[in-house]
Amino acid sequence: MPEPGTPPHRRRRRGLLSAAAAFVCGATALAGAVVLPDRESAAESSATVPVGTGSYTDALPAGATGPVDADGNPVDPKVTDDYEGPAPTNEWWSSLIFQRYPGNPYGENLFAHPASYRPHAGGLEMGYPDEPQLVADGLKYEYPHTADLSLGAAGLDSPDTRVADSDDWTVTAQWQGGPTLRVTIGQGLPFAHAEAEGGDARVEFLAAPQVWHEAAGVVGATANGHHYALFAPEGTSWARSGDTFTAPAGHYSVALLPSPEDLDTFAPYAHSAVTGSEVEYDYDEAAATLTSTYRVETEDSGGTPVALYPHHWDNAVSEVTGMSYASPRGEMRVALGGSFTTELATHGILPSLPTVDSADHDRMRQLIDEVLAEEAHFPSPGDTYWDGKALGRLAQLVPIADSIGSTEARDRLLELLKARMEEWLTAGGDRGFSYEERWGTLFGYPDSFGAATEVNDHDFHYGYFVTAAATIARYDRGWADEDAWGGMIRLLIDDVASTEEGMFPRLRSFSPYAGHGWASGHAGFAAGNNQESSSEGMHFASATALFGALTGDEELRDLGVFLHTTQASTVTRYWQNSDGGTFPEGFEHDVVGMVWGNGGDYRIWWDGGDEEHYGINYLPITAGSLYLGHDPEHAAAAHESLLERLGRQPQIWRDIHWAHRALSDGDEALRLFEEQWRSYEPEAGESKAHTYQWVSTLAEAGTVDTSVTADTAHYAVFTKGNERTHTAFNPGTEPITVSFSDGTELEVAPGTLASTRGEGGGGGPGEPGEPGEPGEPNEPGEPGSGVGDGLLYLSPTSLSTTPGDAEGSVSVAAGNGANHDGTPPANATVLELDGLTGAFDGGGTSFTLPVDAGSAVGSAVQVRVAYDFEGDGTDDRVETYRYFATDDLPGWESYTEGQGMLDAQGSFADLDGGSVRVTLWSALGTGESKVRTGTAEGATVTVPFTG
Repeated sequence: MPEPGTPPHRRRRRGLLSAAAAFVCGATALAGAVVLPDRESAAESSATVPVGTGSYTDALPAGATGPVDADGNPVDPKVTDDYEGPAPTNEWWSSLIFQRYPGNPYGENLFAHPASYRPHAGGLEMGYPDEPQLVADGLKYEYPHTADLSLGAAGLDSPDTRVADSDDWTVTAQWQGGPTLRVTIGQGLPFAHAEAEGGDARVEFLAAPQVWHEAAGVVGATANGHHYALFAPEGTSWARSGDTFTAPAGHYSVALLPSPEDLDTFAPYAHSAVTGSEVEYDYDEAAATLTSTYRVETEDSGGTPVALYPHHWDNAVSEVTGMSYASPRGEMRVALGGSFTTELATHGILPSLPTVDSADHDRMRQLIDEVLAEEAHFPSPGDTYWDGKALGRLAQLVPIADSIGSTEARDRLLELLKARMEEWLTAGGDRGFSYEERWGTLFGYPDSFGAATEVNDHDFHYGYFVTAAATIARYDRGWADEDAWGGMIRLLIDDVASTEEGMFPRLRSFSPYAGHGWASGHAGFAAGNNQESSSEGMHFASATALFGALTGDEELRDLGVFLHTTQASTVTRYWQNSDGGTFPEGFEHDVVGMVWGNGGDYRIWWDGGDEEHYGINYLPITAGSLYLGHDPEHAAAAHESLLERLGRQPQIWRDIHWAHRALSDGDEALRLFEEQWRSYEPEAGESKAHTYQWVSTLAEAGTVDTSVTADTAHYAVFTKGNERTHTAFNPGTEPITVSFSDGTELEVAPGTLASTRGEGGGGGPGEPGEPGEPGEPNEPGEPGSGVGDGLLYLSPTSLSTTPGDAEGSVSVAAGNGANHDGTPPANATVLELDGLTGAFDGGGTSFTLPVDAGSAVGSAVQVRVAYDFEGDGTDDRVETYRYFATDDLPGWESYTEGQGMLDAQGSFADLDGGSVRVTLWSALGTGESKVRTGTAEGATVTVPFTG
């Protein structure tokens, strides 16, 4: 990371590589330059390049395919002879460099915001998409490109458009056919800077202009309601012929103006030609602050106007003017001078959540063992994405197994991770990685989703490998050393987000000005580039931060923090309209599955259900996903929005949605899991053990509390009621004391996760650590436990054979005015006790439930008792009782079995590792009710068993 004020690495310094990259290449370095094989020799040699213990090949495997066009023809980067460095992909402008369609050598629509562009043989169209349209039956909103004018050079008829230079968010394109034209454009730039050589500068309006200013080489005109200023080469003037303006060759510029009155403000910047762009970031760990400076470089020191996205101006600490533009991301506001600075709080990145004592650790252990007992832990034949998801699934279980003292399971999981990872990180087998020099990228084979043929989704795929590596490093630091397997992991990270240009382009899969990544390598779409799974981009960021921290690489950790914190400021805003300023009026969806250059689309890349349209921007669920709960009210609204669309609880990816729901209501998420945990099918990258640990922890700890920060990169704070839970991870080799901004201090041993609630686990560097002490939840209900005399006590979260120590209550959610007599609604409260044994005594169920609806009128509470005699997930006996109508006077009333049975299904039998489940809900009314628990007068259910 550059120090504040340090000049950025420019393209002219391309020969310099990080020590890691120089080591990886294994090439002879001359004056800091790395010599790479030429295209022909690379293809012929297919040599294996060692990287520590791992390796890759320097050419694609036999039969493998690299980047191709839509007809399957191999494509080279479309660059000029003087272009330096590896070819960027996954940019807003990538169709300039990656020719996706054989018949279009110029490029597709380019959405720079606020301006839009389209290249053609004679130059570059320019427009201002400021009016949204709803298309695809209202599923998509877009701000389409409509050309107002075209920049060119007289007589230009170029056979193609090529990239001459590029930086973090600016690009210079070249046309050559008779005259030569170069145009520099960029995100947030109202100016397009052109250089005409061998022919006059030429601007043609494609809609009749209304000229309102013409003097001293400056023309002000309005076309299609949009205001432009044309600045001729210095010392020259424009000549008009119809709708076309020409001037002698040289540097000229066109500015999109917020209004005609802003011409005088923009005029001084007309000949400050843009030469580059770069973001510099500074992570202050002690202050929990990320400061980012976005700088546009110009030939002189004059700077240039820049238009800031909402995530910029909302967090800016430098001056922003009142001038503004419309865009698909909301209002853009103008800053003058060419640079601005933002400041964001950093809320920590944990490797895992702590495991709370109130969870059933025996059940967790059983669920982990079930995963280990699976015949196949990885898909066949497997590719970078689906193998990656399988690696991520296993990685999430390692710290859970450790936290409950299941060291054998922990070590077996680590063995599985290491074995598969080492297969991938070693060249010459059925799977592995190959470097493609023409495009400066590392491909994994087998690949999928166009990761090789279109350079798509590298952050989505490789993030799972980095997560697996970070998990291994948490327990075996030596495995992740650079001279062991860590060198290959750093290559994967550099392919996605290198901070320097050497083997790879800078920040391939992250667009620093947009604040998120672009998934398509070629951007060959009329709508520009797109990003579907923002959450998988965030997953890569959190994994990078953790891998850097666990290997002692602070620069890599800081890169991960920068990527994660910056994207966290954009994801809920642009995918979920969290601030209300992104989606246009009339767009009747609360989320989009994909963000496009020209707008947003509720649809996704496959014909999925609503659960997938929402969930694709939630998964994978890891401790790095807590950003989705930084605003619990918004998270709750997003979940309710999905339920309204479905008219029911999610059936697809249930675990993903329970995990997301837990970020706003852990109790409900836990209840939903408890109701269905035996019968649902986990999402491909999830497991029941991980989902149970997640929802049970958040049910107890509460929601994310961003009002408290800490002086470490790896922490989280939760709040439930008036109680906070502080959690921190120590990736280092020495004990640390973490100080929280509310005055709390937490001692954290090396390699461990510490929390004021629950057990985090974690090993010391180099070897597995001591397991955490397992909790002892539901002691009377452990598998095989006797039911005693059949008397069960209700608590706020479960059933027990012993009463609680203090008075409490179970909340029974309001019925919202609907009639739920006999049928539990989605918000019913479920309490359960598993693993029970007992002989049926021939009697029946009885219960005493002290209930109170306060002063609510017309409320009624209803109860159902269900028995699963063998614990196989099937209810064998279900009893539903008539509801109890409460009065409107505060005070406990007694609801008993004397109210009468409404319905009973099934017959009694002995309990043999079985369960009892009590469901409570509001059958009538609009208010919440409570059931008293925890004292001798608390709620009880007596079941007809002894043992």
